[in-house]
Amino acid sequence: MQYFPLFLDLSNKPVLVVGGGEVACRKIDSLLRAGAKVTILSPKIESSLQQLVDQEKCVWIQNFYSGEHLSPDYVQVWATTNNPELNHQVHADAKNARVLVNVVDDQPYCDFITPSLVNRGKIQLAISSGGASPVLVRNIRQQLESLFSQRLGDQADFAASKRRDIKRILPSVDERRKFWERFFDHPELELCKNRHDFEQLYQALLYAEVEDRASITWIEYGEDAELLPLKALRLMQKAEMVFFHHYCPFDFVDLVRRDAERTKFANDIELASHLEEIRKHNIRTCVFVPPGASKYHLLRGDDMLIELGKV
Repeated sequence: MQYFPLFLDLSNKPVLVVGGGEVACRKIDSLLRAGAKVTILSPKIESSLQQLVDQEKCVWIQNFYSGEHLSPDYVQVWATTNNPELNHQVHADAKNARVLVNVVDDQPYCDFITPSLVNRGKIQLAISSGGASPVLVRNIRQQLESLFSQRLGDQADFAASKRRDIKRILPSVDERRKFWERFFDHPELELCKNRHDFEQLYQALLYAEVEDRASITWIEYGEDAELLPLKALRLMQKAEMVFFHHYCPFDFVDLVRRDAERTKFANDIELASHLEEIRKHNIRTCVFVPPGASKYHLLRGDDMLIELGKV
């Protein structure tokens, strides 16, 4: 992984954009949406940027670039001109000033890159190929746009508005996480059209009796993680504990929920000792085992087994 994925808070942060052409227009639009305080440095700018300057949404320094304009106070610098030598000079000056810099469409001169985004209010899905294939990324974004409801942003806003309320009622992080899992998994959620509908569902689930039982799901692994059934992927995202055979490819383990505890085992005896402790607690667990391994049958008992490549 060449780039570390990160969402940066640019609200009221100073950002310098060198250049005032079409490329600068696209970048400045996104920067302003993020709340950045944008300064444009260019002898001339596009009419759309002039309107932003006239509306005092950004500042324009009408001048040719000089290293004197690049201050360490900027959190980001964007070089957007059509002059590669000038862009590379901006890059060198930014590095000397220890300011993050992006030379547009010139990946070796970028400290960071911007992903393709699917926006649903507070929900943002970022897709990147590390600059390898922008067209492929665009195709993926188009597919994702059709999958996610336009109401995702409303759901996020409602959940944010309930943070204090639910902390008062459900004091532990684990209780709150499990509640929101029930809330966002509920089939009636997609029918909610306004805040009143969200509130009704919230209240109904918040005070409903819930039987929280331990569950152990056994999942066969193989050579291709894409053969995992949807049911397995859903349960893997809810697992709090994961045990995996030491031959299990990491592609399988990596698909489990990020904050689940992961433990490797080498044989059935080692696994048995782990499961003995798990069964004493209400912990949702996934166990990755080799396909057709009969030595785990007694350990599994009546637990669910999901075979690779089967629904």
